[in-house]
Amino acid sequence: METSIIVMSCWLIIVGITHFTNKKFFMYIMPPYIPYHTFMVYASGVIEIALGIMILFPETRVLAAWLLIGLFIAVYPANIYAVEKFKPKKNRTMYWLSIIRLPFQFLFIWWAWQYT
Repeated sequence: METSIIVMSCWLIIVGITHFTNKKFFMYIMPPYIPYHTFMVYASGVIEIALGIMILFPETRVLAAWLLIGLFIAVYPANIYAVEKFKPKKNRTMYWLSIIRLPFQFLFIWWAWQYT
């Protein structure tokens, strides 16, 4: 199994787990127009963990890759909202990390697309 798949899987599983261990952060960056914030934070965590596992197996890799592309597109509004929430005067570090994160989302989409 190639290293890239293992790295992607571990990254997704770890980020998915943080939806449960650091729910407050994800709730903070949840756009207000999205309903059921707690449910959505937990559901997206479960989905990331599941897709992190699915990407490991050749039988489910292509499906997982397409679902990841959809997930990365679906959570992009939350990433944009994070930039708005972390004003430079309020939390400069998180503000800049949020800005840097935006173009990386396209890298994540490309990375998942490699397995379609």
